[in-house]
Amino acid sequence: MKRKASEMTAVSTQPDGRRGMLDRLNGQMAAIGFVLPLIIYLLIFYAAPLLQNMSMSLHRYTRRTFVTGDAPFVGLDIYREVIGSSEFWPVVLQTLIFVVVSLIFQYAIGLALAVFFNDNFKLSGLLRGIMLIPWLLPLIVSGTTWQWMMNPDSGILNKFLGLFGINPIWWLQADHSLWAVIIANIWLGIPFNLVILYSGLQNISADLYEAAALDGCNAWNRFWNITFPLLRPVTSITLLLGFVYTLKVVDVIWVMSMGTGSSKTLATWAYSMAFGKGTSATIKYSQAAVLGSILILVALIFGFIYLRVQKAQEEN
Repeated sequence: MKRKASEMTAVSTQPDGRRGMLDRLNGQMAAIGFVLPLIIYLLIFYAAPLLQNMSMSLHRYTRRTFVTGDAPFVGLDIYREVIGSSEFWPVVLQTLIFVVVSLIFQYAIGLALAVFFNDNFKLSGLLRGIMLIPWLLPLIVSGTTWQWMMNPDSGILNKFLGLFGINPIWWLQADHSLWAVIIANIWLGIPFNLVILYSGLQNISADLYEAAALDGCNAWNRFWNITFPLLRPVTSITLLLGFVYTLKVVDVIWVMSMGTGSSKTLATWAYSMAFGKGTSATIKYSQAAVLGSILILVALIFGFIYLRVQKAQEEN
């Protein structure tokens, strides 16, 4: 009897064991099915271009070798050429100024507007929608508009300055073009900062402000001791995304000044080398790939710094 009972138990549990194995297998196949498109997308549109860019920076490509594919391997020679050129460090400095000044003003103005709209007054929604217009316009349109506004003869900026007796400014002249494109880029980046920071403010409990008001804190103390500290996680991701975007800005600068003079950045320099004037003398694919690799490396470094800062904030 005991033997028959054990045999019956083994028979009855065997289908359940197989069913459990099939369920786990189906679950694994479903998970693979969901993840596989993402992996394929990342490999095709991220990993492959990055590897190709790295390969181009290690081979000396010309127009002919770009077509034939027989570019000679030169190792780090092109890196040494680009970094050792007389243009490299001045362009790095101009890129640093462009990125830092743009980020500071984009964040400061965006935060001020987010705090202003956080009161949800009567026309708050309408005005927020109007503030998003620079973000919605095509960048080519925005760049062209700013180029027209900064025209030394008929531009509206010089017309306005003329009302105060100020002489016309040649905004897009080589010496001033960096500050001209910075102004345009700040205008373009304010809506992004406004949207992200406004969303962060919505997650801060109103009870904290009420308690602070009962304790006699004024508006500045409430902002400095409540709003700003609680916005740190949102601030971190806002500045990181703004940094990566500003570092690779090409279109607005190219439309306004073609990246000449003081407005030449690492991104516009790389673009001009790869696609610039189109003559064989100016096409430098490998040098452009080197600059692209440098930009990618800088973005990755700041990405890892952000992850470390975010982890430290979560631990605290």
